[in-house]
Amino acid sequence: MQDPFPIPSCFASGPRADKFPDDPMSVFASTTKSSSSSGQSIVTSVYRTKIAGHVRLINVSWCRNLLAHCLCVSVEGPDAGGGGSGAADDGIAGPNVCKVELRPWYFWRKAGSKKFYTPGKEAVRVFWDLRAARFDGDPEPRSNFYVALVHDGEAVLLLGDLGANEACRRTGSRPPAIEAALLSKKEHVFGKKRFATRSKFDGKGKAHDIVIECGIGGGRTDPEMVVRIDGDVAVHVKHLQWKFRGNETVVVGGSKRRVEVCWDVHGWLFGPGPRHALFIFKPLPAPRSAALAASAPSAAPPLTTGAGDRRHGSAAPESCLFLYAWKLE
Repeated sequence: MQDPFPIPSCFASGPRADKFPDDPMSVFASTTKSSSSSGQSIVTSVYRTKIAGHVRLINVSWCRNLLAHCLCVSVEGPDAGGGGSGAADDGIAGPNVCKVELRPWYFWRKAGSKKFYTPGKEAVRVFWDLRAARFDGDPEPRSNFYVALVHDGEAVLLLGDLGANEACRRTGSRPPAIEAALLSKKEHVFGKKRFATRSKFDGKGKAHDIVIECGIGGGRTDPEMVVRIDGDVAVHVKHLQWKFRGNETVVVGGSKRRVEVCWDVHGWLFGPGPRHALFIFKPLPAPRSAALAASAPSAAPPLTTGAGDRRHGSAAPESCLFLYAWKLE
């Protein structure tokens, strides 16, 4: 069984590298050469759904810098082995990728649609309406927007707060037969001592406020780090120069959800130039008794790649957060 949330090699035991599907960062090359050099914020969410009967991974990336917001949507195979030579049109970024630049003087681009092809040559079209979107300084809009990916008249992915019925009406599509499942979120944030984000640990749960603080404490020269989730201290590491890599299991809020927090802050302490640390928030499976109690006959069936193949999990998997915290001087 393939782990849907593989841990990067700095945390893994053995030679296994990070095989989690990477976000399509290269499509932002025309906007900036690298996130670290420009200080732009990037958020990539990975969803799993079915297109034309095949399991596909959909990467949705949002990018923000001083001049513009960018939206990028790409489609890959279930093992992130996509990237076939599908055709592309409408001036999009390349095969299997749709890119939209939202600049202040390009108002007309805040709503529209573009067509591209999946690795399996299925034609899909991305619809978006960001004219009234509220970003609140984040790369990803928080409200008043919708983004839809449509194949053969079916909205296989719906994002935003417009409502499924209204989004389908505007795109001329029908609601999805299987709701897309959020698998992971990868985010780049920037700061000096404080780094903040919001993330869900499951597809339908509430968003949690996550704050990471790193500094000098207690009048000593030893750096320490605090990770807070919804205002509560989840992880407190002293003598960080000796504990720059590690992990702890924490319990989040009233939901009692167990989350494994992994960190690697070696770059903060010892790396030259712009330095980033990596934090991973990985939900852990519920105890067997709780899992059995939560199961219900009305639950949506798991996605499959073929008869009897259920290796891609259930319709509501936990969502893993990969947070790259860039420390600025």
